[in-house]
Amino acid sequence: MGEEDPLSEKEYSVVPGLVHRYQDRVLMVLTDLCPMLCRHCTRKREWRHGGWVRTLQQIEVMLDYIRNHRDIRDVIISGGDPLTLSTAHLEKVISRLRQIKHVEIIRIGSRFPVVLPQRIDDELCAMLSKYGPIWFNTHFNHYREITPEAAAACDRLLRSGVPVNNQSVLLRGVNDSVEVQKKLCQGLLRIKVRPYYLFQCDEVQGTEHLRTPVETGLKIIEGLRGYTSGLAVPTYVIDLSQGGGKVPLQPDYVLEHNKEGLLLKNYEGHLFRYRNPGSNGRQRQARETVMPFAGSLGSLLAEAKLELKSEGARDENRVSVRP
Repeated sequence: MGEEDPLSEKEYSVVPGLVHRYQDRVLMVLTDLCPMLCRHCTRKREWRHGGWVRTLQQIEVMLDYIRNHRDIRDVIISGGDPLTLSTAHLEKVISRLRQIKHVEIIRIGSRFPVVLPQRIDDELCAMLSKYGPIWFNTHFNHYREITPEAAAACDRLLRSGVPVNNQSVLLRGVNDSVEVQKKLCQGLLRIKVRPYYLFQCDEVQGTEHLRTPVETGLKIIEGLRGYTSGLAVPTYVIDLSQGGGKVPLQPDYVLEHNKEGLLLKNYEGHLFRYRNPGSNGRQRQARETVMPFAGSLGSLLAEAKLELKSEGARDENRVSVRP
């Protein structure tokens, strides 16, 4: 099971090596070389073609496309891993991008801070510091990968003015529990790396044994939200096949929604009424927030044999659930 190109990158490649899926950003794939050949890699289809690096002529074609599309404000440099290239070669690309006035942000995707942190040396950091804003996305999958060397590499990037985010992939038997994800995300914050995305594993060929049910990811987010800092809760996403792009997934916290307001469940499972301000801007009195929720909510409570009860005047927007 699985697909060779699950995200349809070939379909969205406007010129060789340049993927333009979202209106305001493009992905530059500069090489298929990488310090770590991950089983779950979305682009492992490239490995069978041997090691390759885009030529300067091919890169110039990519740059021409970006120059001619003024709605592109964000460029992601990836691979393989672009840090397999020399710092001088990488600077040739970044410096040319910085000459394009409508390019506001440059992002680099690399696993080097995790698997070969010595690559993040003074020469690289000094080069990157000249061309900001540059954002760096790396790929820790387990808290055991947060070594002193990895922490030092991330610190060097941060001291050079390059913020570091993490994108992990949900993998069966590796990091598919609340305990492991909490240790990972809290560990990342301790080394000043922001947990950014938790990806549902793509439908890449040869990865079915690593893929988890979507419910596993939702339970992880539910187990993090409210039980650790919000900074430690990544966005759980599915990168859709056929080029559909990223879709964020969240546990169901909204139990009922009508024009008057919402009935919400918090991280402890308690229910709360929340008044939805009207589009006309008129403010209603707090006592008018009691809403006749019916339909699906009534069915939900009936099935669970639960009863809604207001908690008094001071807590009239809080609802208790009693058996």
